[in-house]
Amino acid sequence: MKTTVINNKLTLQIDLSKPFDISIPLTNNEQNPIAWYQNTPEIEPVTMGDWIGKVSEGKSSTNFNNIFFNPHAHGTHTECLGHITRDFYSINQCLKQFFFIAELISVEPKVVGEDLIITKEQIEVALDGNSPEAIVIRTLPNPESKKHLNYSNTNPPYLEEAAAIFIREKGIQHLLIDLPSVDKEHDEGKLLAHKAFWNVKNVTNLNDDARLDCTITEMIFVPDEVKDGSYLLNLQIASFDNDASPSKPVLYAILNTKI
Repeated sequence: MKTTVINNKLTLQIDLSKPFDISIPLTNNEQNPIAWYQNTPEIEPVTMGDWIGKVSEGKSSTNFNNIFFNPHAHGTHTECLGHITRDFYSINQCLKQFFFIAELISVEPKVVGEDLIITKEQIEVALDGNSPEAIVIRTLPNPESKKHLNYSNTNPPYLEEAAAIFIREKGIQHLLIDLPSVDKEHDEGKLLAHKAFWNVKNVTNLNDDARLDCTITEMIFVPDEVKDGSYLLNLQIASFDNDASPSKPVLYAILNTKI
């Protein structure tokens, strides 16, 4: 099924029958990725007395599970600046549009001391002058094991502040990355990349030019067969009234472009 999208005077042809889902499924076993020192998610049937909400147990006509998880720690999630502010802001209120022109880039973080850092220069070179609405960053190397890692206390790669500033100044509204955070794991709460991207200058009294309609999506996985380049991004979230929500970003190849 093909459709046509008009974006900023460009006419794009998209094949909706060939999506690239770059989210990681939520499971309740060791295959689930973990960050921030949490245990695996819990997915368990409801029990009330001797009744168990599981068809295979023979006492229920339906499967009826409770789910306990943390959006930031247990897989692909999309967050708004409410993640770092004193006042409450909901991703469900901040994200009101769901289709964007995105640029997928691949970057191998640079070794700097004991850290692996994605630099401004790397982002600038990879974008090659493009200013998309969204940027999708795939870090290299890109093994399938990324989908199952426990990132806690491993000092994963992160985005330097200058890179986040560059992305903001390019007018990019949505940042997607295959890491548990855009910031260093142990950073003394500085959150330099988060603050730079959202232009948050004061977490207690939010500045007027903070970017309320911009989002960060972390813990994606982009398979190698999805090549770098321009895509239509459908950024789907669950309607959680929270700073972050589990999400399902989906890329669609752009078949051709007309002006």
